[in-house]
Amino acid sequence: MRIVDVNEFYSPVGGGVRTYLDRKIPILSSLGHELIVIAPGTEDRVEDRPGGGRIHYVRAPRMPFDSRYGLFWDRKAVTGLLDHYDPDVVETSSPWRPAWIVGEWQGRALKSFFMHNDNMEAYAMRWFEGFASRARIEQAFGWYTRYMGRFLQPYDVVVANGPALARRMRARGVRVDADITLGIEREHFSPSLRDDALRRALLAQCGLPESGHLLVAIGRHHGEKRWPVVIDAVERAGASLPVGLVMIGEGVETRALERRVAASPHIRLFRPVRDRHQLARIMASCDAYIHGNDSETFGLVVSEALACGAPLIVPDIGGAAEVAQPPFSETFAARDARAGADAIARLFARDAAMLRRAAAVAAVKVPSDQDHAAMLVDYYARAIAARLPDEQAQAGARDVNAA
Repeated sequence: MRIVDVNEFYSPVGGGVRTYLDRKIPILSSLGHELIVIAPGTEDRVEDRPGGGRIHYVRAPRMPFDSRYGLFWDRKAVTGLLDHYDPDVVETSSPWRPAWIVGEWQGRALKSFFMHNDNMEAYAMRWFEGFASRARIEQAFGWYTRYMGRFLQPYDVVVANGPALARRMRARGVRVDADITLGIEREHFSPSLRDDALRRALLAQCGLPESGHLLVAIGRHHGEKRWPVVIDAVERAGASLPVGLVMIGEGVETRALERRVAASPHIRLFRPVRDRHQLARIMASCDAYIHGNDSETFGLVVSEALACGAPLIVPDIGGAAEVAQPPFSETFAARDARAGADAIARLFARDAAMLRRAAAVAAVKVPSDQDHAAMLVDYYARAIAARLPDEQAQAGARDVNAA
């Protein structure tokens, strides 16, 4: 099967989308399939990948607010490549220009819109939450839901990256045909990486002894991550418990977060850890992983932490909530720091050995990216097979009309 992904979010210096696709190309190749990514670039060029698959860059203008990414402006440049590659499946995930380019392209391929994010939750809900209720915001931005309904009409299948996103979209009346949960590079993560010496060192960085409780949080410093909620929750819990927090990440709000935690004796900010093995050691060595983002659609870092055997403290909605289960987790009302503090206290009141044992059992069940890729191509194969009788019937009708 040849799959072409028209992806405006792929960039050589990008983040999650690049990581997902760079991993997906060799996995699909190992399964006997080919993935070609059409991405905006600073020049027209092709980057072949070892073992099969490629990135085909189309020269495109840069996004005005983030020059790492480009915009597909020339429709014919994209549709010409689709004609050239003649894929079995064509995917896209951008709700803007690529959605229309792919949807209106006249080719034989199965058309799949793969939903990775929820713009309503990530932006509108966050921007206006202090001014109106969620219901009012949903109503005010109903135009976006209607817009989605229009561009999705030509697609054969609409796939969400997990049950959290599928439920949100269906509740708004947006079509979703299947949810196929993403996975992680599970081979990097294991509870066996726990290192008591590293745990002691991190607690010491937080000004706490070995008897303290170590929390770890990882992610971009961006508003949707809800870091102020996490920080407030840890500080509230710290009024009665010896709790330290290590935050790993950077982003547009780094300076603001540095100022925010400057007076917090037990919270430390660290730059991103690029070494996957070292990052996994940190997650495996913490006493719990804490998360604040309630708008994400798949709990990637939360799943990685669980694969390291870390108990979880997460919001009660969103992708992270899908990962959390009572034997190894505590959830709290999203965006509520007091509830977060209560969840921290509840978790550390539980039997620590039982918590870690439950998390270790769950660790081996975290879906891998190989599981995700296999389920996705199987779904596409079934969708293609289901189309054949309709296409044959239509061809027969054309033959009769021609006669």
